[in-house]
Amino acid sequence: MSKIDPSSCELVRTKLHVREIRCEGYRRSDGLWDIEATLADTKTIGFFNHERGEIPPGEPIHKMVLVVTLELDMTIADIRAQMPYTPFRICPQAMENLARLIGLRIQPGWMREVRKRIPNTDSCTHLTELLGPVSTTAYQTMHQAIEKLEQNKVKRRAPPILNQCHALASDSAVVQAMWPQFYEHE
Repeated sequence: MSKIDPSSCELVRTKLHVREIRCEGYRRSDGLWDIEATLADTKTIGFFNHERGEIPPGEPIHKMVLVVTLELDMTIADIRAQMPYTPFRICPQAMENLARLIGLRIQPGWMREVRKRIPNTDSCTHLTELLGPVSTTAYQTMHQAIEKLEQNKVKRRAPPILNQCHALASDSAVVQAMWPQFYEHE
């Protein structure tokens, strides 16, 4: 597959729009994790917006910051947003609906649950779009800590009460559920 080199193109291109998305991951001192995502849309030409008036080149039409606070198991502990630039004054009202995502876990299929909890008419398309990069940034930020936790679980010693009674026999359903790494099935 060849790369396209725009400078070698015979066509003249005029840049009109830029969308920038930036995501940063943070470990907090309280043991939680913050994933901060910023989206900004700018244009290279000025244009008129019926609520904001003339928007000069380079001034964002959209700029929003989404901060998702996660527990180590990728469960949303808190979520908040700022919307310093929007095309309509009503847009920031959608931020209050983000609280519906608290308790949701980032895992396969989670965006389907996001859309159930916050239907399109209750959401901001741009904040919802940021949740995709937030999830992959969360994984990149937290995966070493998650792997370390999983390794520690595997390395732990068997509980001293293992095989001390029928319910806690190494081949019991109780051990399979509570300590799967020590479950032994014939």
